[in-house]
Amino acid sequence: MAVSPQARNKRRPTAAATSSFISDLSLLRSLSQDISSLAPFRFVLSANSKSLIRKFSIFNHLFDHLCTFHNFHHRFRGNYSALVLCFDEMRILFLRAKTLMVRCSTGSVTWLLMQSQTVAHTFRELAVDMSTLFDVFPIQVVGDADVSDMVQLARKQCYQTDASLTEPDEKLRRELLATLDEIKRGIVPEQSELSSFCRRLGLTDSAACAGEIEQLDEELSQSDDQSKSELIAALIGLVRYAKCVLYGPSDTSRRRERRKSSSSAEEVNVPADFRCPISLELMRDPVVVSTGQTYDRASIDLWIQSGHDTCPKTGQTLTHTHLIPNLALKSFISFWCRQQLIPTPFESSHDRVNSVVTSKTAVEAARMTVSFLIKKLAAEEEDVNGLVYELRALAKTEADSRASIAGAGGIPLLVRHLGSDHPSLQVNAVTAILNLSILDSNKARIVETEGAVNGLVEVLRSGGTWEAKGNAAATIFTLSSVHAYRKRLGRKARVVKGLLDLAREGPIGSKRDALAAITALAADREAVGKLLDGGVVGVAVGVMDVMAEEAVSILEMVVKRGGVAAVAATYHVIRRLGAVLGAYGSDQARESAAATLVIMCRKGGVEAVAELGAISGIERVIWELMGSGTARARRKSASLLRMLRRWAAGFDGEVAAAAVYSTRNVTPTSRILLPS
Repeated sequence: MAVSPQARNKRRPTAAATSSFISDLSLLRSLSQDISSLAPFRFVLSANSKSLIRKFSIFNHLFDHLCTFHNFHHRFRGNYSALVLCFDEMRILFLRAKTLMVRCSTGSVTWLLMQSQTVAHTFRELAVDMSTLFDVFPIQVVGDADVSDMVQLARKQCYQTDASLTEPDEKLRRELLATLDEIKRGIVPEQSELSSFCRRLGLTDSAACAGEIEQLDEELSQSDDQSKSELIAALIGLVRYAKCVLYGPSDTSRRRERRKSSSSAEEVNVPADFRCPISLELMRDPVVVSTGQTYDRASIDLWIQSGHDTCPKTGQTLTHTHLIPNLALKSFISFWCRQQLIPTPFESSHDRVNSVVTSKTAVEAARMTVSFLIKKLAAEEEDVNGLVYELRALAKTEADSRASIAGAGGIPLLVRHLGSDHPSLQVNAVTAILNLSILDSNKARIVETEGAVNGLVEVLRSGGTWEAKGNAAATIFTLSSVHAYRKRLGRKARVVKGLLDLAREGPIGSKRDALAAITALAADREAVGKLLDGGVVGVAVGVMDVMAEEAVSILEMVVKRGGVAAVAATYHVIRRLGAVLGAYGSDQARESAAATLVIMCRKGGVEAVAELGAISGIERVIWELMGSGTARARRKSASLLRMLRRWAAGFDGEVAAAAVYSTRNVTPTSRILLPS
């Protein structure tokens, strides 16, 4: 029997369709409530944000009425699908509006001011798109006069949106551009004008400026456009200068209290939406796949590279493997982390100490800030610890800042405080020198500064905190990259003893710094003798279970540079190195272990090869390394296997002859006496 069009129009939606519709309506109501409950922007684009919030307050009444409209789905008069389609488009628009509001309210106020014209236009585009939706809203489907009136009111509000900036916002933006231009030309801003500008942006104290710098830093870490990055770097320089000049150095006591009260992501309850569905950890780089699901980039990359072509969460086939950054979610995560006082999981530009993002404005702002801080520090007029901390933070940013600090005479002033009884001041001073030492031209300045090397050695041996000792060791490591300084430092018994003691007794982070410095010094033959006398082999063996890579690297350098005495001292470690070749070693550790064993077998002759051959299953382990190791590890393992087979076949002469290969420390007829 045929069904007439009139009968089809009177059909009620299925239960599944009704359930989906009610779910969409509830979601729209929830989104509308979220947006209308947001606070308007305080300093920039306040009028635009208030206008959007006011619109969503009207939308709230509309969706409240729809949600409480009894027997709503029994009153349809037209095409049900038209209403569902309209709601789908609304959901997308509402999400855009919420993302815009949250990103602007939680981000940098100076960057928002720079982008204010574009953002104001975005507010206008949203309003136009919403008015278009209300134009086509199927009022006849609902059949309710109150709904019709509310839709007409919402449409009118959307039409009345103005895309232009208010006069105060435009004036403030022009002032910011003028200030940046002055700094670029080397003109120091007037303090009164700078104070007035910062006050109108809410940057009224040191803490507010520090928060602004953090937010700009996050913007910089997300930027992939050079001109944008240079502009953000200039804003960071301006805000840092304003912070130091207007409000003095950072309150280090507050910073320590915040660090003590802060937690890590593992110690707090991370919202499910912020966790990657694959790793279940807080997402560092959220990206969207073709199915619309969000994952952490590292996890989904590994999933795809493993040969999977489906969405891990839904099981749907991925139509493409392009990963789209979810910047909205990234902003939410960043805002949540700041609320929880935990570090954001995103890479900060300050963590990239060799960042190349700079601009003439940023360089001039850094120079002005350095000049101001150095004058204050030389006069010791203010909180010395805060001034040193500011120099430490500046020295961490980029090469131009490091050069400016050294050029302005900052190194002798920092060295003066290495022996401070104040633990925080000592840490800040040694860390500032560490950051300065990253720049090659500063290495000579540090070494040649009177008292610098001795001061670093004293901090290494008797510093007030493990952090200070670890950073002193890290400074020795960076200075050791210069051959002459490596020889000079390696000859100092106090340096060697300090590093070995730190590697024995320090916490993991400090141990790692000490081991890196020991590895650098071991590149010098004279230093190896002092390291052996100090017990470097025992130190390496002691940390091998937790830091195999670092430990084996030290042993490789020691046996390579140390000659007969080094081979004899490391003979008892052969079995431990064989274990590293097996299951628990990383690729780098296994490569270094194989290289170390090759050197030991060549220099140690038959006895060393026999000790290696006595390890159960060693040939199988070497075979596996030949198949799965790095290119260097495969070459070294092949050499080991040849020596083992010659030894097993009784060709002791050939093995003994191999002992002279690649060494000038052993003659063809010499025999190295190894421990039994």
